[in-house]
Amino acid sequence: MDTCWLVVVCFLRSMIFTFSLKHHTACKLTRKSDIPMIESEGDIMVGGLFSIHDTVLEPDLSFTMEPDATRCSGLNFRTFRWVQTMIFAIEEVNKDGHLLPNITLGYKIYDSCNTHFQALRAAVTLMNGQDEPITVYKCSSSVPVVIGDGGSTLSIVVARFLGVFHVPQVSYFSSCACLSNKKEFPAFLRTIPSDLFQTDALVQLVRHFGWTWVGVIAGDDDYGRRGVQTFNEEVQRLGVCLAFHEIVPKNHAPDKVAKIVKAIEASRAKVVLVFSLEQDAHALFWEVLRQNLTGIQWIASEAWITASLLSTREFSRILDGSVGFAIRRADIPGLKEFLLSVHPSLSQKHPFIPEFWEKTFGCSFQRDRGSTDKPVCTGSEDLASVSNIYSDVTQLRISYNVYKSVYAVAHALQDLLECKDDNGLFASGPCPNISSIEPWQLLHYLKYVQFTNKFGEETKFDENGDPTAIYDLINWQKAADGFVEFVTVGKFDGTQPLAKKLEIDAERIIWNGNQTQVPTSVCSNSCPPGTRKGIKARYPVCCFDCILCTDGEISNQTDSIECFKCQPEFWSNKRRDQCIPKEVEYLSYADTMGIILSAVSLLGSCFTIAVASIFVYYRNTPIVKANNSELSFLILLSLVLCFLCSLAFIGQPTVWSCMLRHSVFSIAFVLCISCILGKTIVVLFAFKATLPGNNRMKWFGPSQQRIIIFLCTSVQILNCTVWLTVAPPSPKKSLTYESSKIVLQCDVGSVLFFCLVLGYIGFLSVLCFLLAFLARKLPDNFNEAKFITFSMLIFFAVWIAFVPAYVSSPGKYTVATEIFAILSSSFGLLVCLFFPKCYIILLKPEKNSKKHIMGKTASAVRL
Repeated sequence: MDTCWLVVVCFLRSMIFTFSLKHHTACKLTRKSDIPMIESEGDIMVGGLFSIHDTVLEPDLSFTMEPDATRCSGLNFRTFRWVQTMIFAIEEVNKDGHLLPNITLGYKIYDSCNTHFQALRAAVTLMNGQDEPITVYKCSSSVPVVIGDGGSTLSIVVARFLGVFHVPQVSYFSSCACLSNKKEFPAFLRTIPSDLFQTDALVQLVRHFGWTWVGVIAGDDDYGRRGVQTFNEEVQRLGVCLAFHEIVPKNHAPDKVAKIVKAIEASRAKVVLVFSLEQDAHALFWEVLRQNLTGIQWIASEAWITASLLSTREFSRILDGSVGFAIRRADIPGLKEFLLSVHPSLSQKHPFIPEFWEKTFGCSFQRDRGSTDKPVCTGSEDLASVSNIYSDVTQLRISYNVYKSVYAVAHALQDLLECKDDNGLFASGPCPNISSIEPWQLLHYLKYVQFTNKFGEETKFDENGDPTAIYDLINWQKAADGFVEFVTVGKFDGTQPLAKKLEIDAERIIWNGNQTQVPTSVCSNSCPPGTRKGIKARYPVCCFDCILCTDGEISNQTDSIECFKCQPEFWSNKRRDQCIPKEVEYLSYADTMGIILSAVSLLGSCFTIAVASIFVYYRNTPIVKANNSELSFLILLSLVLCFLCSLAFIGQPTVWSCMLRHSVFSIAFVLCISCILGKTIVVLFAFKATLPGNNRMKWFGPSQQRIIIFLCTSVQILNCTVWLTVAPPSPKKSLTYESSKIVLQCDVGSVLFFCLVLGYIGFLSVLCFLLAFLARKLPDNFNEAKFITFSMLIFFAVWIAFVPAYVSSPGKYTVATEIFAILSSSFGLLVCLFFPKCYIILLKPEKNSKKHIMGKTASAVRL
């Protein structure tokens, strides 16, 4: 595809040239190009593009007169050092007897003025030459290779143009990952690693120190925007959130920069990445200094981490402790002496030296003293006496990249020089002619160049034209003299596996504010074990609330996103960070409630036995005889069993205790109610039998009463026997997630038989109540039915209230409720049926007589 473009461009040029000749309208070059150039002749010319100045002064484009020559302003000492490094490296190669022997390298270096248009204009001039008429179009270049440009945005513009003609371009400072696309930039190579590796290093740095709330600021160019875009995509995959994302405008508008600083302060982020060129970073930090914003840990991109423009005492208050990755540095022998050898006498060959000299010493070469307040430059000023970024060779990083770029070109030419026909990089055909090298031929050799320089570093390019990615982790620390010291505290090697890429000596890092402890930058503090993260509406995922785990759930990790339920036999501790065995609960004899219920049960048994003893002692008295002593003793016996069976409900459930609980109680209660039922029938029919001609009483003698009691009780015994045989009650553990305790209780087994047993008790109770209700109007002397009716009402009230209380009572209180119902109903029967009689026997003995009982006009006796 690129070859086709080359053919099309050449064809169009030739057509335009032919058309111009035919109509005698050939264009003429009115003057030489007005772009200043640093030039030195050689056998092979190497082009160079450097942003020696920061901006271009806008010309007068009124179209009424010829525009002035392009002028640039703002000489950059750092870039000027890079230019000198290229010249130094070329001269060093020329002096080397082993590298390119008998061949000298020349150079043509242009100022791109940090502007797209000027960079492209300089590239076109390198292609055609300054003196070439516009009518002469050729698909060749006056230089076979170009070193530069610096900024990624400038290199993109130049690379699109040079790529059409396959002119190799070796950049020393363009790190945009987009330039690795060989489909768009087929002739582009570089000695600085791609931003993909730098952003990978920055992501690993953020991950290493656990920062989850990071602010991002980018320069308004391809370097800043694309670098930050890659960083954002990668860092968000790790769960890191962006507190803000701001762009520093190229015109450094004060109001917009001020808004960025306000955004930093409002975000409460303590770690901020600034991915921009040093000029943009300088504008940002000026505003940070003006607003007195402190306490921010700045992370630097490699474009400004070693910039002398920022590493001054003025910025130390806010920038001390900054960290960032810088490309590898080297100490180049002889470079400092070469830098200091610059002199105004070389201005014909080097047109930028006079301006450099004037800016360095604050003087002027203009002879008219009245036209300026500056002193006249004499040329005798001592450059060694001035300390500035130009002569500072302690941090030769980009300069080292320029140095490597020159040597990469030299070694590629050396490989081309050593080519042998049919035995070189070109699999077949003759080798290139060194005296007329085509750019595409040199590009071919540059792609495969590989050598180790005198510093022991291997230089080569991968398939994307990128070098090996190795960075130094730099930390800004204040030196004893108050200046900034760039301390190497780690390394990032992109060739290593993920676990070994980043090496950091954290103990050597001095953080912002002269702190040795790693700063914390989070939107929300970590959730401790026992809690989980809760989403905050309209906030990123890094902003959350810590919610305590509910009962029965735990989280045993920091920043857990969910709580986990404990196993059925375990429960969460108070801190909700550990599952502990549940407490086993049952109504024990050692419990206060168990002691009270046991005491009441025994007390009820004692009362019942006492009543029985009274009845035994006074068995020959009329009141005892009149109440059918045999039935009374059976009732008392059944009540004793009812009181004592409640003890079976207390203690740890076992197989036998579960079987005895309901069976003994149900049989004893049925026995009691059967006796009461028999008594009620006797009282009712005894009154009916007193009527003339009525002989019903013969059917309700003692034998018939015993049969009634036996049959009624036998039915319940049969029910219990079948129940205990088919599906008997058994102990079970109640394991519910809502309870912190394991409740040991008795499972009823067959629910059908359980309901049948209780239903039978209810049936007899209702029958007894109805018969007693029918006998309520009998004379008082015989009206024991009133007491039976009242006792049944108490029984119903107790067991009706028992149902909801039983269902709603938790744990051991369920059993306690059941015991309470048994005891209450038993006491109700005992009190209602026997206490009135005991009252007469013990306290009213005069009423305990046959006359009183049989008298029709006697006072009412409540039996």
